[in-house]
Amino acid sequence: MKNITKFDVIIVGGSYSGLAAGMALGRALKQVLIIDSGKPCNAPTPHSHNFLTQDGKTPGEIARLAKQQVEMYDTVSFFDGLATNGSKTDNGFEIQVTSGETFQADQLIFATGIKDEMPKIEGFSDCWGISMLHCPYCHGYEVRNQKTGILGNGEHGNELAKLISNWTNDLTLYTNGKSTLTEEQTEKLKKRQIKIVDKEFEKLEHNNGYLKNIIFKDGTKAEVKAMYSRNSFEQHCTIPESLGCELNDEGYIKVNPFQETTIDGVFACGDNTTRMRSVANSVAMGTAAGMMASKKMILEQF
Repeated sequence: MKNITKFDVIIVGGSYSGLAAGMALGRALKQVLIIDSGKPCNAPTPHSHNFLTQDGKTPGEIARLAKQQVEMYDTVSFFDGLATNGSKTDNGFEIQVTSGETFQADQLIFATGIKDEMPKIEGFSDCWGISMLHCPYCHGYEVRNQKTGILGNGEHGNELAKLISNWTNDLTLYTNGKSTLTEEQTEKLKKRQIKIVDKEFEKLEHNNGYLKNIIFKDGTKAEVKAMYSRNSFEQHCTIPESLGCELNDEGYIKVNPFQETTIDGVFACGDNTTRMRSVANSVAMGTAAGMMASKKMILEQF
């Protein structure tokens, strides 16, 4: 890392959104530090899709090329480590990492993602991102027309079943316990040949993350090749909250159209701000955050 004690911007999180922000700032000639612990939330995903020019590449391939390109900008530095604390100072902000080192900056960008909370079903986490999916726009084409399940119940399960019906006609909604669907919802799903199973799960049988069968507590099983689930989550990094950044009702960091949080000088981008979880969307938000942070700095210093 270059010997700089004070940066214009510190970016916490060096995956797609953070790297995109770093590139925008590097091109604006700003001194930038990208702090990254090397644990992207999509690490298990075999391939990334719906990203023009990168469709079908592995997340690792995209990230490696992105970092190589950002490294070409000599005002951008990298630090491998985990940011643990952040504070407001008279001259900007400080970020502390696990090694105890402290870095200073005029502005902060958090591209820290979220942490999915896995249901307590044996085999679920092993399949997450591989055949247990969150987004049909990212993965639905690859499992189109296959025997597909939805893990959900009530309004959430109903809405997800309606959406996924676009990609397959062999669809079953698994409520993992007594169904809380309304009579109207149940009737409409059945009319569309979407089956509803309310048996409780025992475990998921899989082969290296690729689903084979659902094993129910009553000893029966059901074959399934792919399944969708919308899990609860928590913010991967709590520093934004400690600085006073507000979260919305869903738990995402509140940002305006310029990726600014509710704290002046603090920006956020990527999965920590929206349910639109795709590499392309993260890159777009990161680019916007980098551009807006640099513009704010340029105009304030004029």
